[in-house]
Formats: sequence, C-alpha cells, structure tokens
Amino acid sequence: MAGLLKPDEQLPSTPQLAERYDAAPTTIQNAVRMLKAEGFVTSRAGAGVYVSRDHAFTVETAAYYDPASRGVAYRILDVAELQPPADVAAALKEDRAVCRSRLTMRGETPMELSRSYYPMSLAAGTPLTGRGRIRGGAPAVLADLGYPELEWTDRVSTRVPTTEEAEILEIPDGVPVLRQFRTIFSEDDRPVEVSVLIKPGHLYELTYRQAVDDEQ
Repeated sequence: MAGLLKPDEQLPSTPQLAERYDAAPTTIQNAVRMLKAEGFVTSRAGAGVYVSRDHAFTVETAAYYDPASRGVAYRILDVAELQPPADVAAALKEDRAVCRSRLTMRGETPMELSRSYYPMSLAAGTPLTGRGRIRGGAPAVLADLGYPELEWTDRVSTRVPTTEEAEILEIPDGVPVLRQFRTIFSEDDRPVEVSVLIKPGHLYELTYRQAVDDEQ
C-alpha cells in the first residue's frame, strides 16, 4: 500500500519475511493468504507471490459518467417504483420514487452496487421507469424534462457490508465498504436524484476536486 513493492514485483520468501518481522512462518503464510483474498498479491505456480498489477481503482467523482470511458460495464439488476428509505425520501422531498439498481463490473471483478432514486413526480412515464439502458443516462432524461443536473453533494462513510453486498460484490471477510450518499440538484436547488453507491473498500479510492470560491 505504501508503494515499496511495485506491481509485478515478487514478495520475499516466507523465511525471509519471518526473519524480517520476527514472526513465525505460519503467521507470514496467514498474512499472505489474507493479502491474496483482498487482491493485493497473486500467486504464480512454481514462481512465488507477486504484487498485483492492478489494485486500487482511483475514481474522479462526478455526478454521471459513461461507463465505457472508465473501462467498466454494468448490468441493470432491478427497476422498481417504491417508497424509498427514510434518508432518501428526506433528500428527495418525496415519498415515492423510481429506483434503478445496477452492478458495475471491471472485467470479471464486481466494482460497485448502486441504487439511484428519482422522484415519481418527474420519473413517471419516462425511460427512467423502464428496464432498458438509457442513451446519455438519467441526466439526458432529466434535461429533456427541463431539470438538468447542475450540482451534487456527497456524504461518504464506511461500514461493514450487508450479507447481500458481500455476496454480490464478492467482498473478502473483514473488508468494509465505502458508502456514497449522493444528492443531485437542478435549478432552484431542486433534488432530482439520490444515489446510494456501495464500493468494496479494498478496490477503490476517491478523488475530489473543487475550485476555490474567490468570494470566500
């Protein structure tokens, strides 16, 4: 994690690590096993253990992005009209919403479980209620309705994954998730979308960039 060992670099042998850290060989083997489960290292038959080529996925946060531009793909898990969780309803200022659930993949690795909620007062009768993919995503639909996505806020926290999240995202035991609670606003600060984004904590880091307000 500190970058002392580079991608594709071989780890020292178990005896070498045991001597360096004054630890029993079984302790070293258990540690390496955990690193493998978390994706930090990989084994090569007859050749040893190596630092993974591709580990943390740095994401420059944005209200919307084209998955293809990030080298990822997604599949829609569900689309439903429902009463959203209390925190989502409070952020949307409505008690009925359309929820679009999807799983984002990078190759064969599950990267993110997302649930995006749209107020029924806007979403009813639009492509947001259908199960198909939407050209240009939800922002295109909202813009056509006269509610372009203009700004957003994130609340980021960490917690233990639910059983469902751990299974869908294939999260190793003991690894937390990053939870982004994102509220997107249109003109007059009207909330038009709330997304709850769940990411495996061992696969992601988030990058935020904010321009300095000259008036502050």
